Amino acid sequence: MTVATRNGQPLVTVLPVTHTPPTDERLAVDIPAGTKKRLGLDDARSWIVLTEANRFQWPGPDLRPVPAEKNADVAYGLLPAALYDLVRTKWLAAFDARKIVQTNRTS
Repeated sequence: MTVATRNGQPLVTVLPVTHTPPTDERLAVDIPAGTKKRLGLDDARSWIVLTEANRFQWPGPDLRPVPAEKNADVAYGLLPAALYDLVRTKWLAAFDARKIVQTNRTS
């Protein structure tokens, strides 16, 4: 999610990805192998963590280039619409259940 700050600077909210299996499957989304491959991620099973949102300026000091990306891009790519919709639906449910922790990295 992206919003503009008062000075017009983009502020993004992102969810982390982990190899650690979730203790509660309602609070994570498994990333399909095909999506991981298209994004250039490794072959190990991964989940999007729904309970830990990070907010930071775009672009800003919190961004790191994609490994092995010759143009030093910071974006891996887009999620398929169905996966995005699942993440959004489950994140909203976690938000409503007050399970979300949001960390402001930069503002």
